[in-house]
Amino acid sequence: MATETTPKTLLLQAIRHYSDLDTCQQELVAARWPDGVTCPTCGRKDVGYLANQRRWQCKGKHARRQFSVKVGTIFEDSPIGLDKWLTAAWLITNAKNVISSHELHRAIGVTQKTAWFMLHRIRLAMQTRSFLKMSGHVEVDKSYIGGKARNMHAKKRRELMGKKTNNGMESLWSLLKRTLGGTYISVQPFHLFRYLDEQAYRFNNRKDGDSGRFTGVLQTVTGRRVMYSELIGKKQPA
Repeated sequence: MATETTPKTLLLQAIRHYSDLDTCQQELVAARWPDGVTCPTCGRKDVGYLANQRRWQCKGKHARRQFSVKVGTIFEDSPIGLDKWLTAAWLITNAKNVISSHELHRAIGVTQKTAWFMLHRIRLAMQTRSFLKMSGHVEVDKSYIGGKARNMHAKKRRELMGKKTNNGMESLWSLLKRTLGGTYISVQPFHLFRYLDEQAYRFNNRKDGDSGRFTGVLQTVTGRRVMYSELIGKKQPA
């Protein structure tokens, strides 16, 4: 849920706005708990706020009574402050030509490895995870990723050239391939779906404006987690 002071456009406004940790927490709380803070362990609403720690404490008697707004989200266990997390989220959700981990690490002052991990966590929140029935005008198309048309087998090249043009999908493919080849440079095949999800999120929500896309991501950070070991192929997802 966007607040009245949530930036509407301009990156500079966003950086200034999210430089304050209290502001970051207030916006994430509003997006995560629009009806009031609840304990992520037991669901109780009678929780007390510990201002000095920026944490809450549940009145129920159970483990993990104290919790922060990060618990149960893509931000959990991250030592990175919300000021950098929300700036990174703003960048990736609103950069039409995308942002690489090298650009992000220079922009917010973290290592490139940390920036890469942050971007993948945010991409997880950008996944739709929905198989709702489509309605209205629907465009379906296919494309090949990983090679240039001139290097394709003649049969495949004729097949592509003979398709009818779907303007919306053609625009999506163009954006995706330009970012894969020009910004990300080297994308491992087992990570390709994550970059597709990122591009699809921005494209499907292109009419929502910068603030709308950003708020949409904040509302889907809960209940999603990806570990670094999983991203580098050392641990299979559960």
